[in-house]
Amino acid sequence: MQEQIGAELALELKEKSLKLFAFAREYCNERGIILADCKFEFGLLDGKVILIDEIFTPDASRFWAKDKYALDIEIDSMDKEPVRTYLSASSWDKNSTPDPLPTEVVEETSRRYLDIYHRLTGKDL
Repeated sequence: MQEQIGAELALELKEKSLKLFAFAREYCNERGIILADCKFEFGLLDGKVILIDEIFTPDASRFWAKDKYALDIEIDSMDKEPVRTYLSASSWDKNSTPDPLPTEVVEETSRRYLDIYHRLTGKDL
């Protein structure tokens, strides 16, 4: 049975989500990055709202380079898009474990993760 969270808790989650997104959007903007979207997973601990999963990583967000962004071309995202693209084009049955990813998919995804890490932190990993 699915439980309703109630209007008050829904409003609190909305406010926290928008506040987190606004902070990260500005942080990214200052570094030449568009934060396209992100996901938040919240939980309750002793009646208080807590974050229960990673945020603002390439696994939980989509980042675009501002200098490469244009409305009339495909976006070159700095996230796990190579994995998504490969898996969606494969014959993988989502109810089973996929075969290992090809080396080029792993390398391109790693390159993107390292690039966004460097852009966000100013450091190499």
